[in-house]
Amino acid sequence: MIGKLITNIKKTEAPIVVGLDPMLGFVPEYIKTAVIKEKGETLEAAGEIIYRFNEGIVEAVCDLIPAVKPQIAMYEQFGIPGLIAFRRTVELCKSRGLVVIGDVKRGDIGSTSAAYATAHLGKVKIGSSMIAPFDEDFATVN
Repeated sequence: MIGKLITNIKKTEAPIVVGLDPMLGFVPEYIKTAVIKEKGETLEAAGEIIYRFNEGIVEAVCDLIPAVKPQIAMYEQFGIPGLIAFRRTVELCKSRGLVVIGDVKRGDIGSTSAAYATAHLGKVKIGSSMIAPFDEDFATVN
């Protein structure tokens, strides 16, 4: 796999990685409005919103970069639909010839730690609804 990364870096002349760390607050309103109209204020809508947002980014940059790095916590906070969006994003990136670096570490910066906490102990806001993705009572940490 390192050979593919080196090849992609040479081909694009860009030793960079694009992070795919979607946050609903940064997604354009037209995407959120369209998906919520289709799927309601649900976790399924959140997963589709972040996938469509990623799709636009990937299509815009896939010929310019060698690799992407999706951050799992940003998807996980939307429960199973978020994880499905993560998988779909990985598949899309690979289909465009990109190397995918999964950012899946657990001890991380504030926004990532907050996303993990939200996924397992909190609620996410989708439209005007608040939904608990995994709805656990407690979580272990290290």
